[in-house]
Amino acid sequence: MKKIRLTLPDGSHLDCSSGVVGTEVVKKIGSHPAQDAIAIKVDDERIVDLMTPLDQNCRIRVLTAHDAEALQVLRHSTAHIMSEAVQALFKGVKVTIGPATDEGFYYDYEYDQGFTPDDLKKIEKKMAEIIKAKEPFQRTVMDKKAAIKKFKEMGENYKVEILEGIDAPAVSVYKQGDWEDLCRGPHLPHAGWVKAFKLLSLAGAYWRGDERNKMLQRIYGTAFFSEKDLDVFLERREEAKKRDHRKLGKELDLFSFHLESPANPFFHPKGQMIYDLLCDYWKEAHRLAGYQLVKTPFIMSADLWHRSGHYENYKENMYFVKIDEHDYAVKPMNCPGHILIFQSKKISYRDLPVRLAEIGQVHRHEMKGVTHGLMRTRTFSIDDAHIFCTEDQIESEIVSVVDLILKMYRNFGFKAFKIEVSTRPQKSIGSDAVWEKAVFSLENALKKLNLEYAISPGAGAFYGPKIDFHIQDVLGRLWQCGTIQLDFSMPERFQLSYTASDGSARQAVMIHRAVFGSVERFMGILIEHYGGLFPLWLAPTQAIVLNVTDRQKAYAHSVYQQLIENGIRAEVDARNEKLGLKIRQAQLQKIPCMLVIGDREMSSKTVTPRLHTGKNLETVATDVWIRMFKQNSADRGWDYSKTI
Repeated sequence: MKKIRLTLPDGSHLDCSSGVVGTEVVKKIGSHPAQDAIAIKVDDERIVDLMTPLDQNCRIRVLTAHDAEALQVLRHSTAHIMSEAVQALFKGVKVTIGPATDEGFYYDYEYDQGFTPDDLKKIEKKMAEIIKAKEPFQRTVMDKKAAIKKFKEMGENYKVEILEGIDAPAVSVYKQGDWEDLCRGPHLPHAGWVKAFKLLSLAGAYWRGDERNKMLQRIYGTAFFSEKDLDVFLERREEAKKRDHRKLGKELDLFSFHLESPANPFFHPKGQMIYDLLCDYWKEAHRLAGYQLVKTPFIMSADLWHRSGHYENYKENMYFVKIDEHDYAVKPMNCPGHILIFQSKKISYRDLPVRLAEIGQVHRHEMKGVTHGLMRTRTFSIDDAHIFCTEDQIESEIVSVVDLILKMYRNFGFKAFKIEVSTRPQKSIGSDAVWEKAVFSLENALKKLNLEYAISPGAGAFYGPKIDFHIQDVLGRLWQCGTIQLDFSMPERFQLSYTASDGSARQAVMIHRAVFGSVERFMGILIEHYGGLFPLWLAPTQAIVLNVTDRQKAYAHSVYQQLIENGIRAEVDARNEKLGLKIRQAQLQKIPCMLVIGDREMSSKTVTPRLHTGKNLETVATDVWIRMFKQNSADRGWDYSKTI
């Protein structure tokens, strides 16, 4: 019997027979790990359950309920428990796929009658029975042909389709009780590990995300190792519903969506104001950072997209049009346009780096089932920039870009970030050597900045690896926004060259990067982060003038005019309504500051400011308040309550 060596986190070793399973390993480590063990992490790369054989020398770490990675195992197992309950309660249901997610899990089912919210309660009750029985998860490896035969006999045609697409002679099947499913795992030792769960909602989903396929019914749920963690999650979820940018977008009259142009936002005046302010800030920051602003056309020759590699790697997401018997494409990205600008004149090493920036509107054919408010639309503006530089300039340029990105995020009040380096995807261009060189450059720049980062295997762009920035909002949610992509392949395809100091032609390096990622999506994130109450500099209406009675109506309008003339985004509510009603409506509209005017203010040419929070400030001369307001608004502070 072949022997293998398992290295523990403390550097000690376990010598075992090849094929040893986790349950035997944790017993060798000691009684405490055996009691608490949920799964094993192998070589810091993959998680296996305690039923999966280990057949190679490797480093291992036992996962318990205290490890964040164990939550994914818990949720995946709870998804299986849910499906066991579903098929026990509802006859004729067919199972498709059921992964764990960042917030919980889901399973997609074919069920022509459709589930109802009341059905979720029945399913939860049945799940509780299964959990109480502590049914063990059992792993079996089956010959692929035998598995196909088995699932055909079960009537699970979706599983058969999945199996037929698997390029492997054998597959794993997991069983708890009498219920089983095709699955890679990993899973809990038994169902009793599930201490707290909740089924959250129902939704429709096309099989394999393709709208040409059958519509399935999706059940979302979540699970935690403690009731306390579940309660915190549910509280945050309720708060997230209140902050939903689609809900606030309608209530605050920011944007709308219409069937006449599906999944494309229509910005209303206040929404367009926020959009323009974001773009103005972006342009100002980039000019100061040495970027040159450009603008490229929406439609360019299909030949260009063949040459760039987009056609072969991205055509399913592109729109095409024929003009004067020639094929053109609506741009899904801005990079080829910036390349043409770079190529339009002879470039010397003295000119480098060249930094071209554009808030460029692009169009992508997103499937109907994945579009989501401003977060995922079919047309949006990428706050794009492309840096053309020498190899020697790569690291210094990346360092500068990272500094710019983090500085801009902090100005919006984001304090926590997660950084990932994404490596070569399966569908890509360029040689392995080029990709290795590019990944090394990105990692080295982050190390120089002493920034922690994680590796995301296979998640790079098709033309190069990238650094992705995830920002954490006030609810603790992570949003992927900024990106830095290092590209040696496209410069080679387009023969992007510069004249070196010795007079020879050298290939330039191209850095693709964005801060917001998409202006629309970043705006949606900000709406939810602020709960619609924007910082003073970004609020579409910064102040509203409210008169107490009709006697002050003329003065209210004169104050409003003063504000407008001084560049303050203001409104006036001079209706003959009770002041309390007008204050309440201004609060609902998330207006940061109200200027209340009564007889005293009218006679003394003053205003009494009132913050959205309900705090009343001292009465002050109108011109003094305007001066203070403009000064505090100009510094782009993110917390408006500290600026007035």
